[in-house]
Amino acid sequence: MWYHVEGNGMPLIIVPGGPGLSHKYLFPHFSALKDSHRVVYFDAFGRGRSDRAKKSQEYTIARDVEDVEGLRKALKMKKVRLLGFSYGGMVAQAYALKYPEALDRLVLVGSPHSAEMWAAANDDYNRLVANLYPEVWKQAQAWRRKGGVTSDPEYQKFFEKVHPGLFYHFDPKVAEDKAYGEALADLNFDVYRSLCGKDGDVVLGGDIRQFDRRRELHKIMAPTLVVAGRFDKGCPPRWMVKYKEYMPKAQFEMFERSGHFPQIEEPERFFSTLRTFLK
Repeated sequence: MWYHVEGNGMPLIIVPGGPGLSHKYLFPHFSALKDSHRVVYFDAFGRGRSDRAKKSQEYTIARDVEDVEGLRKALKMKKVRLLGFSYGGMVAQAYALKYPEALDRLVLVGSPHSAEMWAAANDDYNRLVANLYPEVWKQAQAWRRKGGVTSDPEYQKFFEKVHPGLFYHFDPKVAEDKAYGEALADLNFDVYRSLCGKDGDVVLGGDIRQFDRRRELHKIMAPTLVVAGRFDKGCPPRWMVKYKEYMPKAQFEMFERSGHFPQIEEPERFFSTLRTFLK
């Protein structure tokens, strides 16, 4: 497993999302915290510079949780702080519940708490595409009627016409940055397909289909910060505000001019909030 450490202080492990993304789209943004933390970036099994599985069945949420714990032990860290981004927040939730004694603080940024939330966001996206890009949706549905699934390269190609800022940003122009786009493209689709299912963009499957931590989140004793973006269609506010019920002791912050990436769209407020919480 590839990892990179910067700074000194309390360890802060950054858990990427996807599932299937490497650390690239989060680096070097969180290096802003290296003056007060030992910031740890890593590529989980199957992502980025880390090893690939011989069989796709090896990609599981449980395996991703053990990657984090293995990293903590390998770096001889007694306690860590976890920042889980999107799918990475699901891993962080599962870690917090399994290894509470190793967790000092928890940050969840635009993170689903259940398969129901994930599937609902997929439905929202598909409705957007159907309404704004009817020609794309027509092609996609014709492909599925022939027996194709959403993980087919042919299906994915239909969506190249859809503006990348439609779903995840407050300002769609943010998605047009070439370097950022390349970082987000560093995704192992085998991991995504294994965890979400072959037809996961329409019919959620895989490990994520079974994920639901809503009844357990109140058991997390570590101080927790939950971050939501007002224009995040991947983790919509109508679902994110539910964290206030599931984790009544957590600090909840809504970023009014952000989508899924507040560290990009509202960096000053985001890192100020993060520093205050981690202090």
